Amino acid sequence: MNRVTLFSICASAGFLLYILEMVRRRKLREEYSILWLFGSALILVLSLKQDWLVVLAHAVGIVYPPSFLFLVGILFILLILIHFSIAISKLHQMNKKMAQEIAMMKADPSLRGDQKPESRNKL
Repeated sequence: MNRVTLFSICASAGFLLYILEMVRRRKLREEYSILWLFGSALILVLSLKQDWLVVLAHAVGIVYPPSFLFLVGILFILLILIHFSIAISKLHQMNKKMAQEIAMMKADPSLRGDQKPESRNKL
């Protein structure tokens, strides 16, 4: 077993355990950890199964199989970035809608929920 293989096995196994620990401590939500877990598990499997790694690397046209591991890692990072961009876009829209609703409630006191029922009927 060469140094690159040993490093990729240790790094992917360590990363997999780190993600599981972060989910267990509730510092990372399960929905966000799925891609991380899948990516690190795939890199771990490809690191352990050298023949699969060689076949996939040559099928893609990569001469040095460990470079394929970096490609897989980069592709998973891109997927995670897209996933986070979608989540941030949704949160931005929700934040904008809430700000507009708060501004409307401040502009029209009758929309506030802090008034007594008798005072609403008098308006």
